Amino acid sequence: MLRFLRQQMPRWLVALTISECALLMLGVHVSMYLRYIRVPAEYAAFSQGLLLRSAIFALCVMTGMAALGLYQPHVRETPSGVLLRQAVGFAIGGVLLVLLYYAIPQIYIGRGVIGLSLFFGLLLVCAFRVWFLSLIDSEMLKRRVAVLGAGQAATAVHRWLSDPSNRRTLNLVGYIPVGNDAVCVPQNQLISISGSLFQWALQHDIAEIVVGPDDRRGVLSMEQLLECKHNGIEVTDVCRFLERESGEINLAVSPSWLVFSEGFHATLLRKATKRAFDIVSAMAVLLLTWPFMLLVALAIRLESGPGQPILYRQRRVGEHGFTFNLYKFRSMRTDAERDGIARWAATNDDRVTRVGRFIRKVRLDELPQLWNVLCGEMSFIGPRPERPEFVDGLNNKITYYSLRHAVKPGLTGWAQLRYPYGSSEEDASMKLTYDLFYVKNHSMRFDLMIFIQTIEVVLFGRGAR
Repeated sequence: MLRFLRQQMPRWLVALTISECALLMLGVHVSMYLRYIRVPAEYAAFSQGLLLRSAIFALCVMTGMAALGLYQPHVRETPSGVLLRQAVGFAIGGVLLVLLYYAIPQIYIGRGVIGLSLFFGLLLVCAFRVWFLSLIDSEMLKRRVAVLGAGQAATAVHRWLSDPSNRRTLNLVGYIPVGNDAVCVPQNQLISISGSLFQWALQHDIAEIVVGPDDRRGVLSMEQLLECKHNGIEVTDVCRFLERESGEINLAVSPSWLVFSEGFHATLLRKATKRAFDIVSAMAVLLLTWPFMLLVALAIRLESGPGQPILYRQRRVGEHGFTFNLYKFRSMRTDAERDGIARWAATNDDRVTRVGRFIRKVRLDELPQLWNVLCGEMSFIGPRPERPEFVDGLNNKITYYSLRHAVKPGLTGWAQLRYPYGSSEEDASMKLTYDLFYVKNHSMRFDLMIFIQTIEVVLFGRGAR
């Protein structure tokens, strides 16, 4: 079992998962003891089969945390973000426990024990994560990776790993030159292998081989790569590796890679669940924020005076290129585009009003778009919709830009969490790498993770990452 986990997950994630499971089970045992410390007879009666029941408790709570992406290797969070998602994960786990206890009363551990277990479990898991993340840089917990290739494709890995934060979970052993590709990575990171690739990987405890030669014709030994994969060493294409680790898609990938790679699923079930998620999320946010919406409307009226519009309507490009009217609280002067020319919003834009500057910062100006979500023109999660004047030009200048319209645009999205506000074609190109990652990998779990991260961004006033 441990070998299977080690093959499928980074070492640090295996260690984290096993440790948190043990802590949650310990929390149940401690809670049971404290609940019945003065009544030994009841303790003996209620603690029958406690090992199994504590394991079920831990599984439900960890399922809640996993639903929020807390066991995904490529998610990097601030302590406040981790704490928020852990709290919500425990809440989801609590709901799962109630449903499970209703279906199988025999595993019930009592209301008092459940409450204490959730309390102690949250304290133990939060404290452990803080300590554990400080040890993440330990070489013992890092996944050892070798890159097969040393040319231009390999330099993409080298550039990404030049950021120290991207090396927290990886230990790059080196680059293995193959074929006649020109060496484009540092000489001191080259590796020479004689003999079996698998035997070398086994000797150096390699967990993953990233395949990235510039020209693969006749230079890759599929038998050796198959031997590695068959024996538990992960073999990954360089594009897939960077996508998985960075949470974005390189725009330099070939069309064939996009066509034949996994993802881009849009089944009827996925569409139905996404629409249900949109309606529930929009209604929940609307119920929570309608007082703030009234205050914003009042502030705009007081600043601008009677007769000035409170809402702002603008044409945006939606799913499959169809346009719709997007609604926002007006944050700019009414003559912001009096010459009729569409412009990107700039930093410290003098067209923004005083009220507008505040509501844009805390994102209250976006709340009227809940109506667009309820009408089905937008989704709660997805690429941000752009104006047709900008889209026409970006489609001609940026490769794959039209693919972001394969799904409904969103009130918030992966690009908004991973990249600051964009106001240029260069920014649009960078945000597209994240939009394509979302379009390719969107799922209910991913949507829920983005939803919770967006709450963190609003609460703590920062960008993700």
